[in-house]
Amino acid sequence: MLNKANGHQFSTAEFTAISPSQRMHLILLGVNDIGKSKAFYEALGWQKSPTGHDEFVKFDLGGYALCLLSRTALAIDCLAETAEPVGFNGVGFVYLAKTPQEVPALLAKAVEAGGTLVKPATRTPWGIAGYFKDPDGYLFEVDYEEVWVFDEQNRLVVDEVNERTC
Repeated sequence: MLNKANGHQFSTAEFTAISPSQRMHLILLGVNDIGKSKAFYEALGWQKSPTGHDEFVKFDLGGYALCLLSRTALAIDCLAETAEPVGFNGVGFVYLAKTPQEVPALLAKAVEAGGTLVKPATRTPWGIAGYFKDPDGYLFEVDYEEVWVFDEQNRLVVDEVNERTC
């Protein structure tokens, strides 16, 4: 397959369907200004991967990566009709805080880094949560709930929950 010219399209009818493994590896964010977005995530304290480049910036999230590329490049790659965002896209990214006090502190850091506060830290039936948007309008929730379980490397243990006391 790799001997075909760039742009060659393969028909799915030529292949037996298989299921992907149950994991994600890359989160692609099409952004308006890669430099500005890179600066935002670095201001949050995230370290840029040395394996990216100016047109494809990567941040290691512990076994998967947040990748920034131009909105136009992403739209072209996925054959979208337009690179312009249209309304609420129904996607949010969640950072699970270790303590309730981290929620407003992390939201403050996001605003300090150039993000926009969407919803301040608010008591919910499950804990404390708030939202911010990055400079390109991507929605992030900062959430604390005592039920989440993490391993020694601070990875979420999806199939376990702590008992809720609040």
